[in-house]
Amino acid sequence: MGKIRIFYASDIHGSERCFKKFINAGKIYKANALILGGDLTGKKMVPIFRETDEIYRVHFLGEDLTLKGREELEKTVRRIKSIGYYAYITDESEMRLLKEDDKKVQEIFIEKMQATIQDWVNFAEERLRGTNVKVYIMPGNDDDYSIDPLLEGHKVIVNPNNKIVHIDGHEMLSLGYANITPWKCPRDISEEEFELKIEHLASNIDRMETAIFNIHAPPYNTTIDLAPKLDENFRPIAAGGGGVVMVNVGSKAVRKAIEKYQPLISFHGHIHDSKGMCKIGRTLCLNPGSEYIDGILRGIIVDVDEKKVVDYLFTSG
Repeated sequence: MGKIRIFYASDIHGSERCFKKFINAGKIYKANALILGGDLTGKKMVPIFRETDEIYRVHFLGEDLTLKGREELEKTVRRIKSIGYYAYITDESEMRLLKEDDKKVQEIFIEKMQATIQDWVNFAEERLRGTNVKVYIMPGNDDDYSIDPLLEGHKVIVNPNNKIVHIDGHEMLSLGYANITPWKCPRDISEEEFELKIEHLASNIDRMETAIFNIHAPPYNTTIDLAPKLDENFRPIAAGGGGVVMVNVGSKAVRKAIEKYQPLISFHGHIHDSKGMCKIGRTLCLNPGSEYIDGILRGIIVDVDEKKVVDYLFTSG
């Protein structure tokens, strides 16, 4: 087991630009392993209205746009995908029907979400086939369970969620869940259930002193789990000086496990506002933060040898 370089990122929320940057990070940063720590899918669908075969219109980022020809259409679709939204080409007639059919809208959204994940998998497998770069991609608390089968059975990509996998001799424990959030996301779970899941996996690790935790939710009461405090309408509560009130929202079960087991490194995402590092005992805990909405991929390069973290560096690009 020699020196290895890991590149970690999280919370790209459907941004195709960020995903492609993540896959290219292997070559750019000379990384042996790429880890994407959850929240892969987007949150919104943007309708593009077809008026003729050559004329389309769309309301996007506060602008009413008229698109003339396939080239303008495809350029706008790429812009929509780059910030994590899904483009859906429709017409006024269908849109009137969809406004009365929430179930159909959700079906279309899931189809778009699945198609995007499949495209990403194909891109990664094609781009990294024949290289020595291994890619670990797991869903996060915001991700629908319907994407899980799309992440299985590949040569380059491994879904490490709920598993112990080996990265050049380092055992990695991975969980894409989070403690309960105000939004009641698909993979929000109680602290009690979280603790049981961590304990089940941790009991199968042979060498905890060289192990890696890859857990979507950060540990509670640290510098990497601070998020804006929200009011009853999910709006940030203002603080003096033009800022907002920040509170710790991470997982107590995750903190308890890190304190107990003391892995070498613990990677986290989930809280976009809390880029940073902290130490819990000997464990280096890292959160790269997220700026996916601007197409910026935040990440962390970590160099590890057999016994210790040699160096780490936050990236943004």
